[in-house]
Amino acid sequence: MKKIVVDKYEFEGYRIPTQSANILLIKGKHGFLGCGYFSIETANKLQETVAIVTGVQTFDDMLNAKVVNVSAGAEKTGIVKGMSGRDALLKMA
Repeated sequence: MKKIVVDKYEFEGYRIPTQSANILLIKGKHGFLGCGYFSIETANKLQETVAIVTGVQTFDDMLNAKVVNVSAGAEKTGIVKGMSGRDALLKMA
């Protein structure tokens, strides 16, 4: 686990290496920002607040990438496709 600070908020970053890539997740108090390995359908089924970014290899990449998919819970917090991962995380703080 790596501590990630965005503005005044602390998040938990998790990186799981696989044979081909890394599974990346940054967890906030009220949801998480995940890489393309995660399923919005499952997030919706479990009523989780999740935003997905793709084409990322590092936590910094995740913060700078555009959100490509959001769960229903994320939409309720104001997270929308096209916003930065950083801005999505701040809504989960």
